[in-house]
Amino acid sequence: MPDEPTLGEVVRRFDERFADVRDDIQQLGRRLDEKVDQKLYDLRHEALAARVATLETLREKDTEKIVATRRWLIGAVIVPLVGILLPVIILLTQGSGS
Repeated sequence: MPDEPTLGEVVRRFDERFADVRDDIQQLGRRLDEKVDQKLYDLRHEALAARVATLETLREKDTEKIVATRRWLIGAVIVPLVGILLPVIILLTQGSGS
């Protein structure tokens, strides 16, 4: 019978195991607290996707504005300027050549 543990030894071993299990449960609880809920993750993902879509739309509109500004600049400034300067240049080159 010397191989059998005493009642005090059984209680001590049980308390040690119980403490280990309690620590493991506390660690699991801390890890679960750090995890993000799937619904919250999905909501954040949807909000981010909507924001990206909005930014892409704004970027396309800005691109269209830049193209329109370039067309206006060519039509309202450069073409008339060339129309005025070209005859002057032609007259100057003909005048110096004669």
